[in-house]
Amino acid sequence: MSNDVLEIEKTAPETGANDALLVEMMQAGIHYGHKKSKTNPKMKPYIFGVRSDIELIDLNATLSALEKAVNFLKEVKAKGGLVLLVATQPAAREIILHLAEKFNYPYVVNRWLGGTLTNFKVIRKRTEYFQQLKKDKESGNLDKYTKKERLKISENIDKMKILFSGLETLTRLPDAVVVVDINLHDTAVREARRSKIPVVALVHTDADPTLIDYPIPANDNAKSSIDWILKRIESEIEKVETIVAVPVSDSAPLQNINN
Repeated sequence: MSNDVLEIEKTAPETGANDALLVEMMQAGIHYGHKKSKTNPKMKPYIFGVRSDIELIDLNATLSALEKAVNFLKEVKAKGGLVLLVATQPAAREIILHLAEKFNYPYVVNRWLGGTLTNFKVIRKRTEYFQQLKKDKESGNLDKYTKKERLKISENIDKMKILFSGLETLTRLPDAVVVVDINLHDTAVREARRSKIPVVALVHTDADPTLIDYPIPANDNAKSSIDWILKRIESEIEKVETIVAVPVSDSAPLQNINN
C-alpha cells in the first residue's frame, strides 16, 4: 500500500473506503490538484497534503461528496427529471456524449451559448428553427431554392450545429446541471444559479466549491479522472427506474430537491 493511501485513509477512516478503491482513484489521478500557489482558499477542507508543491485532494472527501451528488441525481432521474451536461474540454467530450446518448440528456460540448438558461425561451426558438432547417434539408424541402440559396442555408445549418447541437432535447429548463471544470464554465454556473437550478460539478483545487450545490473535489483536467467520476455516476443512476413522468414544459422544472 502506498504512503499516500495510508495518509488519505487517516483523514476520514469512518468512510470505510477500502484500499483497492483508493488505489483505483489514485491511479486515475483524481487526487492531483494544482500548485499550492493556485489553490482557492475555500478548497482547503478538501486537501490532505502537498507533494512537490502540488496540492493533493483528500479522496475520502471526494467519495463522500460523490455519494451526495449521486443521491441527488438519482432522485432527479427517479422523478423523470432533465439533466444538462456541460463540458467543452476535449478530455471530457467522449464520456459526456456517452452519458447524453445513454440517458437522452441534453449536452454542451462545443461552446456554452450565453442565455441558454437565463434566456431559455429565445434559445429554444432558435433550437427549434435549427431542427426545422435540418428536417427541410433531409426531406428535400429546400430544393425549391436556387443552388446559391441552398448553399447559404447549408452553411447556416453548419454554423448552428456548433451552437445548438446537443440542445435539441432541452425542451424545458433542466432540473440539474452537471459541469466539468467550473472555472472554464463560469457562465454556465452563473446562469444555473440565477435560474435556481442545482449544480453538480467536478471542482479542482483552484476553484470555489461554495458556488456549487454538489461539489465533487477532483482533478477536472485529466481524462482518466473525469471518466472515473462520471462512470461512477453513470453506474449508480442507471439503476434507477423513472417513477414519475414529467410533462414537457418550458416553465415546469422539478421542484428544487434541496428545499
